[in-house]
Amino acid sequence: MAYKKELWGNMPDGREVYLYTLVNENGASASFTNLGAVWVTMNVPDREGKQTDVVLGYDCASKYLINPPHFGAPIGRSANRIAGAKFSLNGKEYRLEANNGPNNLHSGPDLYHSRLWDSQAEEDGLGTSVSFSLFSPDGDQGFPGNANITVTYTLTPDNSLKLSYHMICDADTVANFTNHSYFNLDGQDGGCAMKQRVWIDADYFTRADEGSIPTGELTSVKGTPMDFTAMKPIDQDIDEEYEALIFGGGYDHNWVLNHQSGEVALCAAAESDKTGIRMEVYTDLPGMQFYTANFLKNDTAGKGGTVYEKRCCYCFETQYYPNSVNMPEFPSPVLKAGEEYKTTTIYKFSNVK
Repeated sequence: MAYKKELWGNMPDGREVYLYTLVNENGASASFTNLGAVWVTMNVPDREGKQTDVVLGYDCASKYLINPPHFGAPIGRSANRIAGAKFSLNGKEYRLEANNGPNNLHSGPDLYHSRLWDSQAEEDGLGTSVSFSLFSPDGDQGFPGNANITVTYTLTPDNSLKLSYHMICDADTVANFTNHSYFNLDGQDGGCAMKQRVWIDADYFTRADEGSIPTGELTSVKGTPMDFTAMKPIDQDIDEEYEALIFGGGYDHNWVLNHQSGEVALCAAAESDKTGIRMEVYTDLPGMQFYTANFLKNDTAGKGGTVYEKRCCYCFETQYYPNSVNMPEFPSPVLKAGEEYKTTTIYKFSNVK
């Protein structure tokens, strides 16, 4: 196991941006930058042993300063949507910026992934890791409390990338982090990813309105295009005349994971026939947003001059359900003052047997 740290650019004010690359004994590697604590590359062996980068992104730090698709970004304090860009906590209303119609999306617009984080890399028996830390002051993005946040990425000997999130705050607040990496198991330059197969361990999804705000109803996937309980090609049902798919322009929904919340368990998988690469997703969180890049602009220029187009990739965003801070019937994302928010998501890469 090893890591490399290199100067990768500068912030507009001159502060240095670094790229950390972690490598394991199999030759698999992953890179991350202290600009936004963003996941930049994930090189894993295909069935022929060729290292293949399966996450989309950019070649230089300057493009991550903007990054409209949120490539590789940790999203916080609250991932996904908050209805009406407001919520109440302890009898007080907090207002966020409406950056997605009348709603707030991903706690924007002052996103964590456009900020420079403190960073530190280390090696131990579990693998090689890099940790990024950020202080978020009271009122930041509209949320209460002074929060200390750490995101740690660990590359393990079995070609897993472990994401560990930690936050502690001096006031009751919202803590609902995810990672917004876009995957294409044919390679980041592999073109349309909709022939790849997906399995999701979920019998229900959270029905949502036209603005992607959950109605509160948990809808059975059985007999619908939302059923991934048996692995199937993504495009098998994606264009069906089904309310959720019409509203989302494809898949862009939260699945209610079957495992018990708080226990790290296998919740999803994807496979590519072309490369033979398999990715498994493990998490202790109750939900996962499966998003098929329906709103990715077709002229998005990525690594190596690759032009990314709509549906050339997909996201597995583990999370609390969207708008859960406003919906007491959902698992709560509220973090009490002085308590620890700790959650884990693992992306494990192998080859199809």
